[in-house]
Amino acid sequence: MKGTSEQRAGFLNGVAAYVLWGLVPMFWPLLKPSGAMEILAHRMVWSLGVVLIALLVMRRWAWIGELVRAPRKLGLVAIAAVAISVNWGGYIWAVNDGQVVEASLGYFINPLVTIAMGVLLLGERLRPAQWAAVATGATAVVVLAVGYGKPPWISLMLAFSFATYGLVKKKVNLGGLESLTAETALQFLPALAYLLFLAGRGESTFGPPAHGVLLASTGLVTAIPLILFGAAAIRVPLSTLGLLQYLTPVFQFGLGTLYFHEAMPPERWAGFALVWLALTVLTWDALRNAHRTRARAAQLTAEARERERPKEPGPVREQTQEPAREQGQQVPGA
Repeated sequence: MKGTSEQRAGFLNGVAAYVLWGLVPMFWPLLKPSGAMEILAHRMVWSLGVVLIALLVMRRWAWIGELVRAPRKLGLVAIAAVAISVNWGGYIWAVNDGQVVEASLGYFINPLVTIAMGVLLLGERLRPAQWAAVATGATAVVVLAVGYGKPPWISLMLAFSFATYGLVKKKVNLGGLESLTAETALQFLPALAYLLFLAGRGESTFGPPAHGVLLASTGLVTAIPLILFGAAAIRVPLSTLGLLQYLTPVFQFGLGTLYFHEAMPPERWAGFALVWLALTVLTWDALRNAHRTRARAAQLTAEARERERPKEPGPVREQTQEPAREQGQQVPGA
């Protein structure tokens, strides 16, 4: 019963995290007239404050000393901080520039880019269905590029920056909250310096109280979904999280078309249709492979238990002493 309730709580946390990420395009326009760089700097500064409070409450500090004593891991955290900075800044700019749909495309193709990077950088081998999905995704990018006369640079930038971020985080192997703390700690001084630079030139928009509160709340907008995601990641299977991740671009796409009323010409529909086809193939293959893996694991477990089961002793043949003596054998008690 406890396991079921834990999984249900994890599932709800995961849904909440991805839905919040999907609805965040409605938040960034509220921060105008602040520019994307100023919003990004505030996000970095206030996020550090939020995660430090969370760490203080949870009393999780031991990892800091271990990280400081590991220069290689610290360097990877720095790369992750740069990658997520590019992703955050590009996404904020795209949303406030009225390109929510193209931004959502970036997160639709992100799983395909992640797979491609695994092949190119980690030497991973793909199953045929995965090759088909990646090829279909690449075709979608070509269709969009031909239709628009240029590649979907925003989508590609968001997809590659987030895939790079995920790849580096896999190498760093820190928890979600700890990783965000380390990354925002590295971002803090450059971000604060930029905000002070804007203030010195009289270009800061932090002044009005209501607007200042909105800018400060960027820390909560960043940290809350990540904390919810962390709670989900330890309670539900990765296959479930893999399916839930599509909630974010689905909500973003819906907001772009229905709320922001962005145009959807035929070539854009064609490109998105190919991406959705690729993701369908990818999801089907992942579910099939997970089912096979579970079945194989169950079979191996059953075989191991069968081997460990004590064998019942067979029937004992009754022998008389006389024949034994005649054959020269020693009989107990003789």
